[in-house]
Amino acid sequence: MASKASPSSRLIFCLLISAAILRPGLGWYTVNSAYGDTIIMPCRLDVPQNLMFGKWKYEKPDGSPVFIAFRSSTKKSVQYDDVPEYKDRLSLSENYTLSISNAKISDEKRFVCMLVTEDNVFEAPTVVKVFKQPSKPEIVSKAPFLETEQLKKLGDCISKDSYPDGNITWYRNGKVLSPLEGVVVIIFKKEMDPVTQLYTMTSSLEYKTSKADIQMPFTCSVTYYGPNGQKTIHSEQAVFDIYYPTEQVTIQVLPPKTAIKEGDNITLKCMGNGNPPPEEFLFYLPGQMEGIRSSNTYTLTDVRRNATGDYRCSLMDKKSMTASTAITVHYLDLSLNPSGEVTKQLGDALPVSCTISASRNATVVWMKDNVRLRSSPSFSSLHYQDAGNYVCETALQEVEGLKKRESLTLIVEGKPQIKMTKKTDPSGLSKTIICHVEGFPKPAIQWTITGSGSVINQAKESPYINGRYYSKIIISPEENVTLTCTAENQLERTVNSLNVSANENREKVNDQAKLIVGIVVGLLLAALVAGVVYWLYMKKSKTASKHVNKDLGNMEENKKLEENNHKTEA
Repeated sequence: MASKASPSSRLIFCLLISAAILRPGLGWYTVNSAYGDTIIMPCRLDVPQNLMFGKWKYEKPDGSPVFIAFRSSTKKSVQYDDVPEYKDRLSLSENYTLSISNAKISDEKRFVCMLVTEDNVFEAPTVVKVFKQPSKPEIVSKAPFLETEQLKKLGDCISKDSYPDGNITWYRNGKVLSPLEGVVVIIFKKEMDPVTQLYTMTSSLEYKTSKADIQMPFTCSVTYYGPNGQKTIHSEQAVFDIYYPTEQVTIQVLPPKTAIKEGDNITLKCMGNGNPPPEEFLFYLPGQMEGIRSSNTYTLTDVRRNATGDYRCSLMDKKSMTASTAITVHYLDLSLNPSGEVTKQLGDALPVSCTISASRNATVVWMKDNVRLRSSPSFSSLHYQDAGNYVCETALQEVEGLKKRESLTLIVEGKPQIKMTKKTDPSGLSKTIICHVEGFPKPAIQWTITGSGSVINQAKESPYINGRYYSKIIISPEENVTLTCTAENQLERTVNSLNVSANENREKVNDQAKLIVGIVVGLLLAALVAGVVYWLYMKKSKTASKHVNKDLGNMEENKKLEENNHKTEA
């Protein structure tokens, strides 16, 4: 009798069969991925309760399997097979979803998820499609010019690194160019890189042009398939020179004539619309009757305001065919009076003028210490707060970079001036003396005290703002004192004094202190007398108690005394 097959034997047999034959039950499932992205493939199988492990494989073109990933359901371990093309690119999650990083064209395969129990193998196939967006199409090998009534190669439209390959379409002024014998000829080809398996598409366009194609834009596009369907990318526009006999001459100023300012270099460019284009022209400067022979450009360097005027050019062999343009050289002059560093005395007058001369109306802005002023400064009597850095700035808004500015640094000097004030503390025990000083450069303050008294704190100074600040001290004088404040700068030394009387409330405070001491002493004496009286009282009470006990004698005598008492009451 044949022996029964073991579970492990059945498992091996099932794996061998499943490696070559797909089990029925699940249809095709496709995952679309972009080139270079991560491919994510869910297993699409319900995990059975008695699952032993899960595996992923892919099928070669001949149908043979290649196992790439394994996860044990019991040991919770993950193993990746030694497949060189997937080294360090695989990730198998707990729900048996397989991720492949850095998607490549070679990843387009049929993958199978396998969930294995002791007596069965479940499989779910997934087909991977990889898409690569091509590069933006570019028109290259462009013809330097097109000749009317001649079929000539216009250029090649090329788009690289596409998968799968795409189609190229040509456009003239946004409309599709379709092949037309003798007028439009399109040749398309594609090549695949054997390493990357990416396609390069090239489309060549031969075109018979006409004068209607002057300044007409030509473009091309590539249409390709991506993960989300069909898409189209367009190239930049290309405009071609169309050669035909010259019918018109034009002149240009480079850079644009509205931006020309003194010191610029300007180039006059003369062009003819014929075929071939004229190579030489005559240029006429303002006020000159004779033309200057030159190529299609003529450059003027470091132009001045006297270069303003009309400029012309013409063909060498047909001087009547001319073109002209007017050029304005913009200029801007600024004069600030006074300027630089100016030192004035407090109370002086200072007229300030900012004169502008320009080729057109200019804006004028005044700034003081980087803050914009509402109007130009005017000083009839200078104050300390008038000192600062003034800037007059002007500009022509229409001409970029045409700006001028001049600055005035105003210094207002003044001799020290002192004002002293006194403030008494509500308690009357201390006084605050303040010395207010005004002057520039900043005067140094020094205090002197004549007489006796204590300085409660050192002098404190306020910030120095607009030529002013103060210093204060707090004193508690025991007698009349004199405080002297000295302020000195480079211009002068100024002294001021203030008499401060002794504290008026000091005697009242002393009397109050004496009264309080007297009250405390009286209370202590009263407490001492009360103690002596209480002691004498207690002593007398004890003596009286002893005499009463002796008189009572014994119990019978006490009874008799009590009866006598009752009789008396009756």
